[in-house]
This record gives sequence, C-alpha cells and structure tokens, in this order.
Amino acid sequence: MGFAEVLRTATWTDHESAEDDSYLKNLMAGRLSPEAYGEMVAQHYFAYVALDGASKRLAGDPVAGAFVFPELYREEALVRDLRAIYGDDWAARIAPSKPTQTLVARINQVSDWPGGYVAHHYTRYLGDLSGGQFIRMELQKIYGYGKGGGVDFYHFDIGSLPRFKDEYRRRLDALGESLDEAGRQRIIRETRLAYQLNTEVLGDLGRVATVAA
Repeated sequence: MGFAEVLRTATWTDHESAEDDSYLKNLMAGRLSPEAYGEMVAQHYFAYVALDGASKRLAGDPVAGAFVFPELYREEALVRDLRAIYGDDWAARIAPSKPTQTLVARINQVSDWPGGYVAHHYTRYLGDLSGGQFIRMELQKIYGYGKGGGVDFYHFDIGSLPRFKDEYRRRLDALGESLDEAGRQRIIRETRLAYQLNTEVLGDLGRVATVAA
C-alpha cells in the first residue's frame, strides 16, 4: 500500500466527521444567508494566507517543493469571493475565529518542517479538489454566483482534475518511500491534527452562523 493510501485510510474517520458538520448541512440545504456563507469564506481566507505563504517560503525545499503548486494558491480567489459577498469593505468585515487562529498558528509553527507542511497542504487542497467541487456546484445554484466572485475559491486552473490528483498521490507515495516508519507516522499524526483543527473551524461556524428564515 502506497503512502497516499495509508494516509487516506488513517484519516478516513476524521474526514467523515468533517463531512457530518451541521454548518455544511445547513449551507448545502440553502438555509444560510450569503453573509453566513461568507463566514466560511472568511475563515478560509485567513487559513490560506498562511498556507500559501508557507508554500512560497518552501518552494525551493527539496522535499516540500514537490507539493508547491502556484496554480493552487487561493488568496486572490478568496479576495474576489469576499468582495462579491461583502463589498469593497470586505476586509473590515471579517475576522479570524479562535479555532481559525489556532489552525493558522499551527500551520505557521510547522511550516519549517516539510512533513508538517505536506500534512496541512494535503488536508486542505485534496479536500477542495474533491468534495469541494460538489460544494461549488451547489453554491452556484443557491446563491447564483458565477466565475469572477462568490465561488472562485473552488475554481482550479489545473487541467484534468483526475490526472492532477493522481500525480499528487504519486508524490505522496514517493515521499513515503523516502521516510522511515517514524517519519511516516509523524506526518500521519499531523494530518489527523490538521483534520481536527479544520473540523473545529467548521464547528465554530455552526454556532455563529444565522440560519436564514
């Protein structure tokens, strides 16, 4: 079993927990206002400023550099989405939640460890490239957003999505082969922590989002 499959299997229960979140259920059912949807976009913004920043710092790293894809950077897309949702004063209307602050702090803390960077990169981007595409289609139906703002976060200019994901998994397998068992287990633990921290962000959104009447 390659490291990509080992990682997927080891984090499967964490993945299912995130999918069962009440905020996402309300969002997908069309019960949240645009501003409540914007709360999630805002938290993504703060997380991806940190993650994209780590990518840029580690681009020349012999290990982490294999997982740096400039075409995946999300900050500019998120700015367009926030402007579409909140207007030109979007920056004054958003703030990181406490769980997001914890997530960002952890990303920054481990960004000098290639394995830690890969763990958080894998957790966010593979999810966005998988289930995130279904979320995008549903949000387009619910809110009427098109390309150019509102759901740009979910638009990736990467060509064939299956081929890109296959290549990503191939690089994970190669990383696993280069590590001893202790190194692989350390990445697995960090990936599970990344899932936990991201799930806590969603859980907080479930408490603060207003369900539309």
